[in-house]
Amino acid sequence: MLTDAQMLSFATGVARLFEFAGIGVIIAGTLLAMVQFALGGLGLPSGRRSAARGDLVPGFRKTLGRSILTGLELLVAADIIRTVAVEPTLQSVLVLGLIVIIRTFLSFSLEVEIDGRWPWQKPAG
Repeated sequence: MLTDAQMLSFATGVARLFEFAGIGVIIAGTLLAMVQFALGGLGLPSGRRSAARGDLVPGFRKTLGRSILTGLELLVAADIIRTVAVEPTLQSVLVLGLIVIIRTFLSFSLEVEIDGRWPWQKPAG
């Protein structure tokens, strides 16, 4: 059976892994978006369907936005793990709630930016 100190150490390590994963996803997605944009600008195939030059910026923004969204999800998971692992205080729970509210606002904003519609709206025919 694990002691409280061992559980706290384990949870902190897992939270740190989620943080690294979140940062890694954002960096990798940014690099991927930049490479696709550069290859598309040069007229080379970028690994996805060839897009017309007019689709380069929207494609870049979509790839970048999705990587940021995924990274944010992982960073919030790390915050949740860290908050639950340590004895939750009113202050830590309020900070977590604020982080979740900010993340939700960012997610909705990015979703509208990426798809051009609210998440609950049906895609255009």
